[in-house]
Amino acid sequence: MKRIVLSGTGSGVGKTTISTGIMKALSDEFKIQSFKVGPDYIDPSYHSCATSIPSRNLDSFFMSDGQIRQSFKNGMQHSKAKYGIIEGVRGLYEGISPVSDVGSTSSIAKALNAPVILIINSRSLVRSAAAMVLGFKALDPEIKIEGVILNNTKSEKHYLKTKKAVETLTNTPVIGGIIRNPDITVKQRHLGLIPAVEKDTIAGMVEKWGELIKENIDLDMLVEIMKRSDDIEDDYAPIWSETTTKQKTKVAIPFDEAFNFYYRENIEALEANNAEIEYFSPIHDEVMPDADALYIGGGYPEIFKKELSSNTSMLKSIKQFSDDNNPIYAECGGLMYLTRSIDDMPMVDVFNYKSTLTKKVQGLSYTIADVIQDNPILKKGQSYHGHEFHYSKVEYTGNNKNDFALEMKRGVGITGKYDGLLKNNTLASYVHTHTASMDEFAYNFTQNAL
Repeated sequence: MKRIVLSGTGSGVGKTTISTGIMKALSDEFKIQSFKVGPDYIDPSYHSCATSIPSRNLDSFFMSDGQIRQSFKNGMQHSKAKYGIIEGVRGLYEGISPVSDVGSTSSIAKALNAPVILIINSRSLVRSAAAMVLGFKALDPEIKIEGVILNNTKSEKHYLKTKKAVETLTNTPVIGGIIRNPDITVKQRHLGLIPAVEKDTIAGMVEKWGELIKENIDLDMLVEIMKRSDDIEDDYAPIWSETTTKQKTKVAIPFDEAFNFYYRENIEALEANNAEIEYFSPIHDEVMPDADALYIGGGYPEIFKKELSSNTSMLKSIKQFSDDNNPIYAECGGLMYLTRSIDDMPMVDVFNYKSTLTKKVQGLSYTIADVIQDNPILKKGQSYHGHEFHYSKVEYTGNNKNDFALEMKRGVGITGKYDGLLKNNTLASYVHTHTASMDEFAYNFTQNAL
C-alpha cells in the first residue's frame, strides 16, 4: 500500500488547495484513495470531487494505531487504489496536547510508517525556510520528511533561491513551488472551505488546482517517493465490534445539499451489521423511505432552512417515525432539524426547542462524554470520544437532567454540561461520533431497529 502524507507547517499554508490539486492531477493517471487527518468533513468532500472516490478520515483521538492502519487498509481495499494520499491537519505536530502526538498528523504518519511532504508558506522566506525544515525534521526523528513544497513564492527567482537554500542546507528535495495567485483561493464558510457538495461552485476550481499542480510540482518525484514507502507494521485492530446483527434492517440516511457530513466507516459499520442503506433527500423527496431506523448526519441545514421548512410532508413523516418509537440518531445539523425551528422557520419538532444560528462558534473541540441513559446507539455507563463544531445553539428551556443521554466531560454539547436530547427512541446530539471510538454503535443501532 503505497502512500504519502501532505502536511503543512501550520494553518494558512494552502495545504488543502495543494493536496486536492495533487489528488486531481494524479487521478488523471492513477486510482487515488484520499484521506484526511482529523475530524473534518469539508476537506474530504474536496478530495472526493478530485478523485471521484469517497475520502476517509484518520484520527488518533478516535483510533488506536492498529485502527488507523485498519482504516487505511479498508480504504485502499474498497477503492482498489494504487496510491493513498493523506492530507494532514494544521501543522505537522499540532494535536490536542502541547507535548504528545494524539490528534496530530505526525501520529498518523508514524502509525502508517508513511513518508511526509512538508508544505511551507514561503512568503518572504529563503534561508529561514531551510531552518523550518531542519526544525521539523529534528523534533521527531521518526518522522520521514522526504520532500518539500514551497507555496506563496513571490516569483520564479524567489522560488529558485529558496529551493537552493532548502536543498543545500537540509538535504531535502524540493519537489515544486507555487507562485502566489489570488485566483486560486476560494471563499470560507465558518472555519472551513465551502462544502464541495456545492459542485457547481467548486468543480472548476478543483480542475484549475489540478492543472496548477501539473505545471509546478514534480509529480514523477512525488510518485517515486510513494513507491519507496516502507511496509506498514502488520498490527491491525477492528474498527467496529466483531459481534454483528444477523437479521436484516433498513436504515434511512439523508444525503443532499443540507445533510452530507458522515464518516464513511460509520455507514460501512451499519452495512456490516446487515443494514441496507436507503438514501433520501429531506429537501426534494416527499416523505422519508420505508425503513427501520433513521440516521441524520450533519451538514448545513441552516443554509437550506427555507427549503427544509417548506417540505411539510417530509417533516410530518419524520415526526411520525419518531412518535412511533422507531430509532433515530441525529448529529449536529440533524439535531437542529429535529428541533421546533431553525431561526424561527418550522422544522420536525421532535424536541420542542428553538435552534438559532450565532455569529461566534459555540463548540469547537474534541469531546468526551459519559452515557447517563440507554439510547439507540449506546448503553448507560459507557464513555466515548467524539467532536463538535457548530455555530448554532439549541435554546433548551427545561431543567431535567433526564432529558439528556450524555454528560460532557470535555466539550460544550447543548447546555455546557449535557448533550444528547432523548425522547421516544430518538437521540440527537451536537457530538459527531466515529465507530472506532464506540465499536458497538452499528450493532446497537441495528439491534434497536429489529
